[in-house]
Amino acid sequence: MSFVKLTASAIAITAVCATAASARDQVQVAGSSTVLPYASIVAEAFGENFDFPTPVVESGGSSAGLKRFCEGVGENTIDIANASRKIKDKEVAACAEAGVTDIIEVRIGYDGIVFASQIDGPAYSAFTPSDLFNALAPKVMVDGALVDNPYTQWSEFNADLPSEDILAFIPGTKHGTREVFEEKVIAAGCEATGAFDAMIAGGMDEGDAEDACLLVRTDGKSVDIDGDYTETLASISSNANAIGVFGLAFYENNTDTLKTATMSGVEATTESIASGDYPVSRPLYFYIKAAHIGVIPGVKDFAEFFVSDDMAGPDGPLAEYGLVSDPALADTQAAVADEATMN
Repeated sequence: MSFVKLTASAIAITAVCATAASARDQVQVAGSSTVLPYASIVAEAFGENFDFPTPVVESGGSSAGLKRFCEGVGENTIDIANASRKIKDKEVAACAEAGVTDIIEVRIGYDGIVFASQIDGPAYSAFTPSDLFNALAPKVMVDGALVDNPYTQWSEFNADLPSEDILAFIPGTKHGTREVFEEKVIAAGCEATGAFDAMIAGGMDEGDAEDACLLVRTDGKSVDIDGDYTETLASISSNANAIGVFGLAFYENNTDTLKTATMSGVEATTESIASGDYPVSRPLYFYIKAAHIGVIPGVKDFAEFFVSDDMAGPDGPLAEYGLVSDPALADTQAAVADEATMN
């Protein structure tokens, strides 16, 4: 990602588009349920320590937040979108079509995705991407052939897993966590089991095979959760044999009710994520509508406070909640200070 500094003329042009925004004096943020607790912590501290109202922070998922972000410029649109993935090219294009042409990308740190179950439930202690693919894919490899998934229990394809009915609560498609789950777990499992090669051998082109690898079964064994992690937690609480997909920070604040499994032999910790050893980790972001800086009071102040050493540094409250501090945080701080937009 390259950056260019927003020029004074560009600020003037975009500010004209948002003149009505001056009627609102409260920063508005929406998006990722993974970033939500971090943004809420910062918003509360911001309201207590600055002469601005406490920002309004809403959830809804990365895709939903970015969709709202790209609705246009002005007081009726949000100022910042939280995301547990990078903004997509098609989202940047949609923003531009609606007049949102200057976007500041801010990486706040890193998080891991964990696979958790009831603390007193079955002994789900170790998973691999192949296990999750075999459990959740509609077609899997059996005796060298790609067939409709016959598995109903975890032990049927891995004797080290419990003889429990398969049930997984996974993020819905509007969540950034879903995309990371698909890319780093399901797609990896598709390739590791030989299913991807079998699809190619069966006549699919590479693109179609990649798409097919990401499909999940629709027989009730895999359940999409469109709400936030609290909904997943409630589903786990009601189903003793189930596993759920969570962000590490959410899990670490619910260790009294949940336990996690390793992934490919690595436990998810802030240390294993920071070192890159844990295979299912991702950077977290928020995106600022540059046209609202200087128009909506406090937008830049909030962004700078969010990525300050006091908040996002290794000894700050976000790290205490589970965020893995970004080694390049100083570069991010400089980019925000310079209002450096995506090019």
